[in-house]
Amino acid sequence: MLSNKETKFIVVTGGVLSGLGKGIAAASIGHLLSSKLKIIPMKLDGYLNTDPGTMNPIEHGEVFVLDDGGEVDMDFGHYERFLDVTCKFEWNLTMGKIFSEIREKERRGDYLGKTVQYIPHVVDLIKSKFQEVAKKEKADILLIEVGGTVGDMENELYIEAVRQLRAEVGEKNVMYVHLTYVPVPSGVNEQKSKPTQQSVNLLRQRGIKPDVIIARCSEYLDQSIKRKIAIFCDVDEDAVITGIDVDDVYKIPLIFEKQGLSEIIHKKLGIYSPPDLRVWETLLQNLEGLDKQITIAICGKYTKLEDSYASIIEALMHCSAHTKHRINLRWIETTDIEEGKLPVRKALEGADGVIVPGGFGSRGTEGKIEVIRYVRENGIPFLGICFGLQIAVIEYARNVCGLKGANSTEIDPKTEHPVVDIMPEQKDIDKKGGTMRLGAYKAVIRPGTLAYDLYNSEVVWERHRHRYEVNPAYHEALAEGGLVISGASEDQRLAEFIELECGHSAGEDTSSILQPKSRTFGKHPYFIATQAHPELKSKLSEPAPLFFGLTKAAIALKELKKPN
Repeated sequence: MLSNKETKFIVVTGGVLSGLGKGIAAASIGHLLSSKLKIIPMKLDGYLNTDPGTMNPIEHGEVFVLDDGGEVDMDFGHYERFLDVTCKFEWNLTMGKIFSEIREKERRGDYLGKTVQYIPHVVDLIKSKFQEVAKKEKADILLIEVGGTVGDMENELYIEAVRQLRAEVGEKNVMYVHLTYVPVPSGVNEQKSKPTQQSVNLLRQRGIKPDVIIARCSEYLDQSIKRKIAIFCDVDEDAVITGIDVDDVYKIPLIFEKQGLSEIIHKKLGIYSPPDLRVWETLLQNLEGLDKQITIAICGKYTKLEDSYASIIEALMHCSAHTKHRINLRWIETTDIEEGKLPVRKALEGADGVIVPGGFGSRGTEGKIEVIRYVRENGIPFLGICFGLQIAVIEYARNVCGLKGANSTEIDPKTEHPVVDIMPEQKDIDKKGGTMRLGAYKAVIRPGTLAYDLYNSEVVWERHRHRYEVNPAYHEALAEGGLVISGASEDQRLAEFIELECGHSAGEDTSSILQPKSRTFGKHPYFIATQAHPELKSKLSEPAPLFFGLTKAAIALKELKKPN
């Protein structure tokens, strides 16, 4: 901890275009400083939504859910994985939140006699949020990422707030890092610094002079370009850092450190927290030159934008680092199966494991049901997540338990067998935002089950985001049909984990894996689903147990199928 208990501030802004990786850059900076200091991240989003919970994943990317139930931007996933912190909803500011609080304060009479204006009132509220979080969390460093790019209208008030921050906390206590872009145009084969110069010029017009420029580029910056950027942007040449394109974002802290970024920050802020990158270096080495590989099919309806399933991709990468197997992802749009454009057998041909992830609505659900039936009957390792659990229950109810037309009331409100139904406490809710069952909830695991083997615990806390549940009225019928409810809420009302009897437990010798005894019953190599989203808590050093189990089962089954 800092000896003087004075919080330092690092502000990360972006320019030229969105999607350059400010969140990754900010998280990487935090990782470099986290060995001895408490790093607390904040993200400032310009949109008027209170949170991204009601946004289409294709438009905005994955909604990341926190332990406290907050729905936040996917950058918080990077913060948690890189900084080893459990983030809080109040660490995410949106203009929707800010303007809502301003209106409440005005109606309450906090501004009596005054005309409420963007400056000073809105900007002062934003600044007060910085100080509140820093004080409450006893942060050594508050790491502030300003969403969007400099020049965006919706971010102007945030930019002004972080500009004023310097005067309030002192020059030695705040540092500005600007992420920009250096293209190498096709046919020119020359790094171009003009977009960076113009971006920094926009930032300086708003009163902020960057201390460090991170230039995203497909190759390391030439010394001449670094010198040119340094001269035109008035920064030290050593403070022009290459944010090179990588195949694995966990390499970014190592790349920044090789260019001396942590030392630059130490000198600027008067701190010392030497990076400890040993564990990451070892695990990243495990990902190099992998000869062995498996294929995992992800069957959903948002597959056109992989960011919709960002945490699932991360969780599988974590498994890859520990198993030393490359995991090839196959994206399957289940609407194509549902509409007959893609036979399920062809879609899953060569897949060593299958994931049916979360989602909402009826589109593509019959395709998902076909996928789950196929993997159940053909002994392909399977993991269902949230909606994936509900679809697995529907499939089993229809095709094993004989409940013809079984469905979710979300998909068919008039179904004869509502094996999945809306939670009672959700029925009278008329507001969509922030009203689902959100956040970390306790589940009690049955000993002797696959879920127990994977977690090695009778109590599990995982994060949730759903309105529907397996209908308790059908628990007994499903169990009689052979479906194991291996984990439930503390009151036993909610089915948190379901599974089929497996041919082996997660830690055993996998040579005992059995083929299904019939088309409907028998042992399965790996078939488990959860109402939760375990991918949200997966880390490079500790993969999510259900994903790790899927990966190991897929590897074992592939090895077993090899000809002698």
